[in-house]
Amino acid sequence: MTPKTYWLEHAWLDTHVEPGVAVDVADGRVAAVRTDTDTPPPGAEILRGLTLPGLANTHSHAFHRALRGTVQVGSGTFWTWREVMYSVADRLTPQTYQALARAVYAEMALAGVTAVGEFHYLHHAPGGTPYADPNAMGEALIEAAAEAGIRITLLDTAYLSSGFGQPPTTHQLRFSDGSADAWAERCSVLKDRDHARIGAAIHSVRAVPARQLATVARWAEERRAPLHVHLSEQTAENDACREAHGCTPTELLAEHGVLGPRTTGVHNTHLTDQDIALIGDSGTGTCMCPTTERDLADGIGPAVALQRRGSPLSLGSDSHAVIDLLEEARAMELNERLRTRTRGHWTAAALLRAASADGHAALGWDGAGTLEPGALADFTTIALDSVRTAGPLPRLGAETAVFAASAADVSHTVVGGRHVVRDGVHALVPDVPKALADAVAALHG
Repeated sequence: MTPKTYWLEHAWLDTHVEPGVAVDVADGRVAAVRTDTDTPPPGAEILRGLTLPGLANTHSHAFHRALRGTVQVGSGTFWTWREVMYSVADRLTPQTYQALARAVYAEMALAGVTAVGEFHYLHHAPGGTPYADPNAMGEALIEAAAEAGIRITLLDTAYLSSGFGQPPTTHQLRFSDGSADAWAERCSVLKDRDHARIGAAIHSVRAVPARQLATVARWAEERRAPLHVHLSEQTAENDACREAHGCTPTELLAEHGVLGPRTTGVHNTHLTDQDIALIGDSGTGTCMCPTTERDLADGIGPAVALQRRGSPLSLGSDSHAVIDLLEEARAMELNERLRTRTRGHWTAAALLRAASADGHAALGWDGAGTLEPGALADFTTIALDSVRTAGPLPRLGAETAVFAASAADVSHTVVGGRHVVRDGVHALVPDVPKALADAVAALHG
């Protein structure tokens, strides 16, 4: 790749907004960051607005994007929503999933996302029969990310039971490998590549029998790969775990060696004080998905207490009710304001770190999510002259981005030093709305 220079009108440099920053890029990484460059260097590509490190969407179920709008008719709970979700999952093939995920990941790029963590459990054909390539669905997601120009951590997910001591339901047969050993054998064939990392996930303590949790944890430990798990999203899960094992889901994970610095609990909503201590003291991360958690009426998790205890925070769009990491960051703070009736639990800088550097770390992308020499040259630019962002002083750009801007204000997204989104247009998927409409119609038609 030919070295090039980007001139950033304003750049967020982890702690503050700096005007006039030149970023030299070589071999897909930041070679130098030069401040006090009031005018663009000759030949530099100019990015007007506020440039942030690329955003990391730490928790995604790409096929849930096909549910947007359809699940807002009538009332219900998480469990009734899940039945609609299963009906969409039943209709996916490797080909239709790749088309849908390509469009979804392109939508993410338009929203400034440069890396996604795909929590992937849709492994086999309906009825549970493996495809000729047992990883056809996972490979489809990896290829979709390449076609959309973003990085992916495929969190290949063990999903073996419908509940404590219960076999998979008919819908869940295509999720299951039968045992954790069979899961490990299948996903060991998957390989990292330039734009992709392979990680592991435990769907939940209700979906992986306790005696098999350690197998998944050991697979991730041996490969030094990220390990994610849905944790205490619903009180029903907690109640069932106590009935089956006499402890909380967090305590069960701790007992079987799942918690640790490479592990991220997704949601971490309904926790005891002891759960918070186990998560924080072990360095286990927390991925909050506020737009999904409010859409599904899950509840508001104790993110402040978790972070204070030592759990790094990241953010995800999960079910893709919306795809907007700035909204996820804003919602985490605003949810806490509603819960406590006080303001200012996180600074804008802390929320941006959750959406960038800490999210990348949770996905195993070391050296990403920052604008500094040696980091991956992944960044995104927010317009400061839209109807949402015009007015505040540029030095308040971080506050403007978090508390006023939206995905619609993303003008540029650069991954590995190459433009993926330029002036609001995706370079690889020129008509993202049509791609989304066509992919969703293929499932609902």
